[in-house]
Amino acid sequence: MNRDERERLHTSVLVSPSSEKRGLRKQRVKAAKQIQVAQQQFEQAAAREKWEAEQAERRSTTYLPNAGEPGTAQLRSPGRFKLPRHQDTSATLAGAYPFLAEGGLGSDGVFVGQDLYSGGSFVYDPWVLYSRGIITAPNLVLAGIVGSGKSSLAKSLYTRSLPFGRRVYVPGDPKGEHTAVAEAVGGRAIVLGHGLTTRLNPLDEGYRPSGIGDDEWAITVAARRRDLIGALAETVLDRPLSPLEHTAIDTALTETVRHNTVPILPMIVDHVLAPDQAADTDGRLAEDGRLVGHALRRLVSGDLAGLFDGPSTVQFDPTLPMISLDLSRVAENSTLISVLMTCSSAWMESALLDPNGGQRWCIYDEAWRLMSHPALLKRMDAHWRLARHYGIANMLIFHKLTDLENVGDQGSAMRSLANSLLANAETRIIYRQESDQLGATANALGLTGTERQLLPGLGVGQGLWRIKDRSFVCQHQLHPAELELFDTTGRMTG
Repeated sequence: MNRDERERLHTSVLVSPSSEKRGLRKQRVKAAKQIQVAQQQFEQAAAREKWEAEQAERRSTTYLPNAGEPGTAQLRSPGRFKLPRHQDTSATLAGAYPFLAEGGLGSDGVFVGQDLYSGGSFVYDPWVLYSRGIITAPNLVLAGIVGSGKSSLAKSLYTRSLPFGRRVYVPGDPKGEHTAVAEAVGGRAIVLGHGLTTRLNPLDEGYRPSGIGDDEWAITVAARRRDLIGALAETVLDRPLSPLEHTAIDTALTETVRHNTVPILPMIVDHVLAPDQAADTDGRLAEDGRLVGHALRRLVSGDLAGLFDGPSTVQFDPTLPMISLDLSRVAENSTLISVLMTCSSAWMESALLDPNGGQRWCIYDEAWRLMSHPALLKRMDAHWRLARHYGIANMLIFHKLTDLENVGDQGSAMRSLANSLLANAETRIIYRQESDQLGATANALGLTGTERQLLPGLGVGQGLWRIKDRSFVCQHQLHPAELELFDTTGRMTG
C-alpha cells in the first residue's frame, strides 16, 4: 500500500438505521462529501507550500559556471574543459563489450587477405605462431572443391614467404602448375616424362649436409641407397620385401659400388639377376632376388625405361629458393608417379636433414594421388612427425576431407597414417565444400553448427581458417601479377 492509499480518508457509518428517512440519508452523504473535499484541499495546499519552499531554496543557492569560478586568480580556461576519448586494446575492453570478432593472429608474417568479420588484415606464418606458442605443429591442411581458389592460396603462402628467408620444396606436382611459379621466383622445376632427355639416377649421393665427416657421409649414402632401392622395389611389387630379397639387394649394391665410382640402376639389376660367384656362396642368391631383379628391371628396360637408366642430367640443388618436380607428363602412370615421388622424397630428405638448411615449405599437391601408395604415405608421415625438429612446414592439399577415407581399408595401417596427418596439422583451411560433404567435414574437424553452415556459401578465395580452437573467415587477396602467374583457368577462359 502506497502513501496515498494510507493517507486517504474513508467516511462511512458503522450502523445505518433500518428506517432512515430520505432527507437524513441525503444529509449524511452530503456531509461525507464535504469531509472528502476538505481533505483534498488540505493535501493540495501542503504540496504547493512544499514546492514553493524548494523553489525559494534553489533561487537562493549560488552555483559555479561550467568554466569555473570567475576571476583572474581562479586560473579559468578560455573554453570548456574537454577530455580526450578513452582508447584501449580489445583485450581490455572485451570485459566491457562482448566483441563478436577478434583481431586476428598479429601483424608478423605473411599477408593473406582480409578478415571478413573484423575487417582487418589477416596475417599467417606457421613459424611465428609456433615461436609464440599458439600452435605446436607447423603443418597445414588445405581442402576445397575445384575452382574455390585453394591453389592460389597455397602459392601465395609459399611465394610470399620467400622474402623471409624460407625455401620451397614440391616433391611431386602431378599437374605441373607449380613449374611457372618456380621459374618466376628464381627456382627450378625438374620436368620428367617419356620422350624427354631428363634422367634421374636414384643412386646419386645427393646433397651433403654441412658438418658431416667423410666416414659418416659414406655410411649415410650407403644406407640411403639401400633404403631407396628397397622402396623402389616395394613400389613396383606392391608388397613388402622378404629378408632374402633384402640380402640380394644389399649384395648387389655392395658389388656395384665396389667396382664403379658412379653407380647406376642397370648395374644393380645385373648384379641382382646374375650375382658374382664370390658373393653367392650357396648358389641360391639369384633365385632369392629374381622377383626383385625383374621389378627393378622394369625401371630401366620396361614401360618405365628412359628415366632411371643412366647418370642424372639434372641436379637437385636445395639452396635454390624453390625446387619442384613436374610430373604432368606421367600423370597417367600411377606406378611411375610413385617411383618418381619415392626418389624425390629421398633426395629431399637429405636436404631437410641439414641443420643449417633453414626453414622450408614442403608442398604435397593433389595429395589423394600420393596417399594411395604405402611407401609414399610412410615417408609423408615421417616428414610430418619431424617437422618441428627440422624447421619444416608441410602443406597437404586435396579436394575434400573424405579423400582420407579412401586410403586403405577401415582399421588398416594406411588409414591410421592418413588420419594421423590430419591430427598433426593444427592449421586447417577449408574452402567451399559440397552439401553432401558437410557432415564428414564437420565431424573430422569438430566444426560448430555456425561454421558448418558457412562452408557451402563461401565464395572464390574465401576460406574458413581453423587454428587450434580459433576460427577465422578470410578473403584471400591477390596482386594482379600473382593473379596472372597463379591462374589455372587460362585454358577454360581463353
